[in-house]
Amino acid sequence: MGYKKHINIIWIGKTKEGYLQAGIDKYIKLLRPFADVEIKILKENKYSGAKTKALKKDAERLIKSVKKDFILLSERGILMNSLEFAGLVSKKTNLTFVLGGPFGVDSTVYEKADMVLSLSPMTFTHEMARLILLEQLYRALTIIHGKEYHY
Repeated sequence: MGYKKHINIIWIGKTKEGYLQAGIDKYIKLLRPFADVEIKILKENKYSGAKTKALKKDAERLIKSVKKDFILLSERGILMNSLEFAGLVSKKTNLTFVLGGPFGVDSTVYEKADMVLSLSPMTFTHEMARLILLEQLYRALTIIHGKEYHY
């Protein structure tokens, strides 16, 4: 495997919790030998009572930001263990992941997604999901490259 993966991740809003941002930064650094990681942060809409309207606006911006097929992260998605996820990651050179904001995403984003993936049957905050995704990407790439990390 002499090529690097290209991983694009699009999410809504800045990561406000410092400890999560530190973890995100750590895993982006760990991923660098295996992949070029680009994170695009879309400005968070203020939901002041009009959640449905804001979700529609977010959906339009998310869909415009995606160049090709994408994997949507959602608690309603399919479940994979880490080895299965590594298999998915190994099949593609370019991967794009989309994560919604605190209220999730509009149904139009689900319809456009190539795949809907769940990190767990449990619900995580959208900020925690960012860190968990990056850790699982690192785990997948260490599995693919035969590095010691996954036991």
